Amino acid sequence: MAPELSGRELSGSWSMREKCVQEGSQGEGRQANSPIEGMAVPPRRSDRPLTLWIINQYASSPSTGYAGRHYYLARELAAQGHQVYVVAASFTHLLRESPRVDGDVTIETIDGVHMVWLRMPSYPHAHSKKRVWNWLRFAWALRRLPSALPESPGAILYSSPTLVGFLGAQRLARRFDVPLIFEVRDIWPLTLMQVGGYSERHPVMRFLQWIEDKAYRESDRVISNLKNAVEHMQARGMDPAKFAWVPNGFSMAEVSKPEPLDPSTRAQLPRDKFIVGYTGTLGVANALDTLLDAAERLKNEDDVAFVLVGGGKEKPALQRRAKEKGLKNVVFIDPIPKAQIQTMLQCFDVCFIGLSKEPLFHFGVSPNKLFDYLISGRPIIYSIDSGAYRPVDEAGCGLTVPAEDSGAIAEAVMKLKMLSEAERGEMGGRGRAYALGKHEYGELAGQLLHVVDGAIDEKGV
Repeated sequence: MAPELSGRELSGSWSMREKCVQEGSQGEGRQANSPIEGMAVPPRRSDRPLTLWIINQYASSPSTGYAGRHYYLARELAAQGHQVYVVAASFTHLLRESPRVDGDVTIETIDGVHMVWLRMPSYPHAHSKKRVWNWLRFAWALRRLPSALPESPGAILYSSPTLVGFLGAQRLARRFDVPLIFEVRDIWPLTLMQVGGYSERHPVMRFLQWIEDKAYRESDRVISNLKNAVEHMQARGMDPAKFAWVPNGFSMAEVSKPEPLDPSTRAQLPRDKFIVGYTGTLGVANALDTLLDAAERLKNEDDVAFVLVGGGKEKPALQRRAKEKGLKNVVFIDPIPKAQIQTMLQCFDVCFIGLSKEPLFHFGVSPNKLFDYLISGRPIIYSIDSGAYRPVDEAGCGLTVPAEDSGAIAEAVMKLKMLSEAERGEMGGRGRAYALGKHEYGELAGQLLHVVDGAIDEKGV
């Protein structure tokens, strides 16, 4: 059941002028780690504090990159009295800034979360062969953890997409005789084959496939942020009773204290327009060329504008395309700090999220921006073919259209524009209630703990 919300939270009916003038006034949210009324957090099987090792080569902290899923989950668990060690590489191509390391293993405690950095060499870009070498180095470096960390684990969680490190995590779990939870955040090697174009006969793909199948068979539990991934896992030989869905979410501690936009950023926003907005990476998979096609269809609608906030490999190409097509209704804004995202979203009338047409997405998706959009209280245009996972339809907070269909996107924009501001506010408010009830990281930490406790009980440790 969704929690009760105040009238302002439920309606979300600020005018664009009010919502941009009153930056930083998202409204009062709960303090981090306090319960939200109406949430069904499973009761713990044990009151004993847990020591959990979360191993994710690509994890980050607020100071090294966007604090992600594992940092937020660990922070919530730490606030409940548990000891959580998040083990990550000191260098990946995803980090904005690498942490300072003073040895092979460096422990940094932030907000109660023990970040454990394993020293790794740098590589020039995501497609470098040295990145593959780092997979092997990271897996081997895990052997240092027993002597470097002050507490033995009660359970170990290993997170994909990188699969090689699973072998090192499994070795640790066997050494300590504790449950091993395998988490799938991207289905490798299927993604590499379907999206990256690698042959299933490629030696590296065969090796990764062997690890994936082994992980499904031999892990005590398997979790994923992809709701329908269990279908693929069963096809690869996993017992479906092992599976649990633990989606991505949002941190109330962050969204309840948004920072104001920089004046230079605010000045770039169109005035007196119905704004369709996008925030995040401007990459190939985000299907933003389709959004530009929708903007072209609506270029004669003088009071409609499209705002794309972010950076990425495809941004120069998108900017060139918009210029060539004479799309004066499209504005590109450089990336902004995560703490300003909610303030930016309050300046939009509608939020857009899309992905390219890929069979892989039928197993479900869990893009972080979706939860930012939901909690903002803005209506959403959801242009993703994600199989049975249809969160915007489930929440009743916007319109779902086929992926890469510019005509359907343009039609959705005009349908939402024709609604009254109060009607759009009610629609967005349903999304906010949905997010509060299902996707706040305090709730998700409870779900994860329930899975871990079950594995511990079953193993009898």
